[in-house]
Amino acid sequence: MTKGNILIVDDEADIREILQFNLENAGYEVDEASSAEEALRFLSPSHDMILLDVMMEGMSGFKMAEILRKEKNNNIPIVFLTAKNAEKDMLAGFSAGGDDYISKPFSINEVIARVNAVLRRSTMPQAEPGGQDMLVAGKVSIDVASKMVYADGKPVVLSKKEFEILYLLASHRGEIFSRDAIIDELWKDAPYVLGRTVDVHIARIRGKLGDYKNYIVNRSGYGYSFNPVE
Repeated sequence: MTKGNILIVDDEADIREILQFNLENAGYEVDEASSAEEALRFLSPSHDMILLDVMMEGMSGFKMAEILRKEKNNNIPIVFLTAKNAEKDMLAGFSAGGDDYISKPFSINEVIARVNAVLRRSTMPQAEPGGQDMLVAGKVSIDVASKMVYADGKPVVLSKKEFEILYLLASHRGEIFSRDAIIDELWKDAPYVLGRTVDVHIARIRGKLGDYKNYIVNRSGYGYSFNPVE
């Protein structure tokens, strides 16, 4: 039994070969695509994760991620591989819907560790306070079993990390979570994550909640809380 099926998207054949060899030795099934355009045609429900290069000929990895998240409502975990390592580039990756970000040149052991961690997070059952299947907060409802969110009865499509952040805040209504507290809770195995990353995810959640974006309150100097007050 394999540990999962990973789609590698990179326009450098030697990178794809190195990653495929080592990931297969680590117990994964691996498919390859040499461009984002090819990957979008090839991607199927059998894939559990995408290792996605950012800078490629044609469509960039960031653009591919945005298409998957916004146009196709596909929340498959995405780990970006890129030579860029500036904070703004990392934030751009998370804003595009990425789950992790690995800078080139990379250690293959680091890649395997990150892949293991992201897949573990994506399949880990979520703790449910009081065994609730549906969490209702004002006009926002969170179906814990199906991982769906509804605003005034209309579905809101969130990425896995966005869902986790919203559920964390909503299930502790009124409690203030600092950026560090959110990172400690939801990125336990990714200590490199910056507080600004939390802000990016919060901004995306607010945008998707529309008329109910103000349910998420920013207490300057303290952090974020969820207060469903009309």
